[in-house]
Amino acid sequence: MLQDIERYLACPHCAQALTRHDRSLRCPAGHSFDLAKQGYVSLLAGDAHTGTGDTAEMVAARADFLAAGHYRPIAEALAEAARAAASPAAASAASPAAGETGGLVADLGAGTGHYLAHVLDALPGKAGAALDISKYALRRAARAHPRIGAVVCDAWRPLPLRDASAELMLNVFAPRNGPEIRRVLRPGGTLLLVSPTARHLGELVGALGLLSVDEEKQRRIDEKLGPHLEPAGRREVEFTLRLGPQDVRTVVGMGPSAWHTDPRRLAAALAELPEPVEVTASVTVAAYRR
Repeated sequence: MLQDIERYLACPHCAQALTRHDRSLRCPAGHSFDLAKQGYVSLLAGDAHTGTGDTAEMVAARADFLAAGHYRPIAEALAEAARAAASPAAASAASPAAGETGGLVADLGAGTGHYLAHVLDALPGKAGAALDISKYALRRAARAHPRIGAVVCDAWRPLPLRDASAELMLNVFAPRNGPEIRRVLRPGGTLLLVSPTARHLGELVGALGLLSVDEEKQRRIDEKLGPHLEPAGRREVEFTLRLGPQDVRTVVGMGPSAWHTDPRRLAAALAELPEPVEVTASVTVAAYRR
């Protein structure tokens, strides 16, 4: 719930602390943000544009696909990495400030909150901030776990979180803002980043004309994060999916290819696929330390 993360939030206009007043959050400078009845709050600046956020259809497709358990190995690997990052030895470097208990897990590009919920299950007592620009996604994220607070924000602008407020950050198939991730992480805190390898959904890329993953993607991620964070280990997670026609439609509709795929061409290409079709899921789970 939002009350679990309110103490970590910052005004997007002046970066001062936010406090609740009835159905709104306000800062000492007088900036006010209404709480949506669906359980999230929008901390976007007034000139922000939300056109790049996932649509209601994309969010529904993602929710269906994840609920079916197709990406469970990814969620389990992420939860395992979160437990390791929060172990006593690792946590000592990112200990809470004096008098502060619990700890914040911030998910940048959280979508429906699916992965954040798995991590919070693995880390009892932690609060989770689901950050995304799509209000459709955050309506679901706000209900994904009792300890999730959902916040609409822009990943490419200053994040509405206090300096050094998070001991763990997640970034799963989402945009990443290195300077802001560093600012929000506590010293010794960890970023867990999940990105697709060039083999991810490879059997569908050629057959359906989907967007492909650059072979150099991981190197480019490391280069962009390098000035801000230090690599702290990684592992590849690869497994085989057996997908029926509707599952394939769903996995196409939930990702970036949804913006670039012609529905008629997709339907014709789907008709040529075997039932079920075996598809490789392949991702890298990488840790970076502030």
